[in-house]
Amino acid sequence: MSNPATRADGRQPAQLRPITFEANIAPHATGSVLVSFGRTRVICAATIEPGVPTWMKQQKISGGWLTAEYSMLPYSTHERKARDISRGKIDGRTVEIQRLIGRSLRAVLDLEKLGANTLWVDCDVLQADGGTRTAAITGAWLAARLAVQRLLDDKRIAENPLADSVAAVSVGVVGGAELLDLAYVEDKDAEVDFNVVMTGRGQFVEVQGSGEESTFSPTQLTSLVALAQGGIREVTALQTAFLAKRLL
Repeated sequence: MSNPATRADGRQPAQLRPITFEANIAPHATGSVLVSFGRTRVICAATIEPGVPTWMKQQKISGGWLTAEYSMLPYSTHERKARDISRGKIDGRTVEIQRLIGRSLRAVLDLEKLGANTLWVDCDVLQADGGTRTAAITGAWLAARLAVQRLLDDKRIAENPLADSVAAVSVGVVGGAELLDLAYVEDKDAEVDFNVVMTGRGQFVEVQGSGEESTFSPTQLTSLVALAQGGIREVTALQTAFLAKRLL
């Protein structure tokens, strides 16, 4: 693997962008966080409502449910992105990402302990500079954790239904170099692009990887996953530190 002296933003190959979390960005939500991975910024809001989807009632499935929605605001990209509603349909990328967010959070959520409630997670991209889906997953879990704490404090549920944390990061091969947490300028030229989702205990939730007009070897696959694991450990530590100041 080549090792460039510097990336476009001056980072080392295995270095994350600066990551920050700001709580209560959407005060009407049950829990909310503004997550920033460098210049990528996503509002993640979790709203818990009584009741479950009709299909659960019809199938007599107990417990609650979690569903996620994702959108890129028109001004989040360099060129204005039309709203889905103006096109009359949701684009395939949006559907894929919101399903990924939902799967990622449900992987660590005990729906029985959630009770007969629906946890809505809304992720809205304010500014896109690569890694919007990984930032959304990372922030969505924090928003969900804050929302769950409110239910616990209000004694609406007896136990914390979140069994573990979830975080995500991107990795890829750009110009022959394996890089962590790709910014847009890197992502658009990546020969190989991965999105990795893991729990705080180090279990994989999802690994999405593809060669962009290229291929990758088994050795590169192993190396990229290891690079992502290291990055996610750092992100998880930041999540833990953020919550430690808010969940006393």
